[in-house]
Amino acid sequence: MPALALLSACDNSNKPVETTHPVATYAPATWNDLPKVSDSDLQAGFTAWRSACQRLAKDAVWGATCSAAQAVDSSPAAIRTFLEAQLQVYGLRSAEKGEHGLITGYYEPVYSGSLKADAQHPVPVYGVPTDMISVQLDSLYPELKGKRLRGRLDGQVLRPYDDAATIQRQGINAPVIAWMRDPMDLQFLQIQGSGRLQLDSGRQLRVGYADQNGHPYRPVGRWLVEQGLLKKEEVSMGRIREWAVANPQRVPELLASNPSYVFFSLRPDSNEGPRGSLNVPLTAGYSVAIDRKVIPLGSLLWLSTTRPDGSPVVRPVAAQDTGGAIAGEVRADLFWGTGDEAGELAGNMKQEGQVWLLWPKGAALPTP
Repeated sequence: MPALALLSACDNSNKPVETTHPVATYAPATWNDLPKVSDSDLQAGFTAWRSACQRLAKDAVWGATCSAAQAVDSSPAAIRTFLEAQLQVYGLRSAEKGEHGLITGYYEPVYSGSLKADAQHPVPVYGVPTDMISVQLDSLYPELKGKRLRGRLDGQVLRPYDDAATIQRQGINAPVIAWMRDPMDLQFLQIQGSGRLQLDSGRQLRVGYADQNGHPYRPVGRWLVEQGLLKKEEVSMGRIREWAVANPQRVPELLASNPSYVFFSLRPDSNEGPRGSLNVPLTAGYSVAIDRKVIPLGSLLWLSTTRPDGSPVVRPVAAQDTGGAIAGEVRADLFWGTGDEAGELAGNMKQEGQVWLLWPKGAALPTP
């Protein structure tokens, strides 16, 4: 998990109500303005984007382009010809930082798990509570698109649902879909939004975000910094875990600093990536989480950034996911895949980068 996400609000589905909206500038550009990309990255990025087109077949902006994309063969020349004929290039700009922004990373973790509670797995992974009300607000107020209200009915009054500290202390009326070894494992699973649980039998359970308790996410890394226990530049998933191991008596206090709590559901086990907000499997290295107030889900982007070691990452990527900390005009969270190696990349990625929006020609640009 990137350090920023541990210092700022981030999980891949937790979206507290916001009162401000980023205002992006879409600066017209040409295909010659884009940094060069390898043939293999071009093919992989195009394939990742095209896989999402099944969700956009009836979309007013992307429908025709997605339909035409299905007939494009896999050669780099054919892909380039198609993209240049169909899409206009726009550089994303922010009022504060211009063309540069923050690129972080995320991944699908694998943790030890069990279907039954035992001495090694005492931490419950809850499904959606039976007594929680969850209402999509845009069904009543279109201007609140993407906003959701959550709580518990007390007579005729909807009250806030339990915060994380209360849930951890008292439990809740919810199915338990699995058990985990360590409360910090569960915390990081909630931050990532999905993951796999390795059972003793050798089988893996895939779990994914189902809902959230309605409280805003407050990163545990920020609490450690505020308490003077870590320096801001030291915050990473590894350092937080080291602190927790060395200070087990304070772990409940650490976890209570984040009132948000994520509920999970079982997902089909497959070799595909986890499903993001667009409900298509994410592609390692070529799917990104974005701020949907700036970039519509399903869009094709051109990304230029670096890995943590400084080596370049230049490629087309597909906007297939969202996240609570992924907010801003020039902002993306790159999905690196499953397991420890992907986690190492994601956990150390806090890079400067540029993003271009590839948008169907003649279509009106996105509006907040």
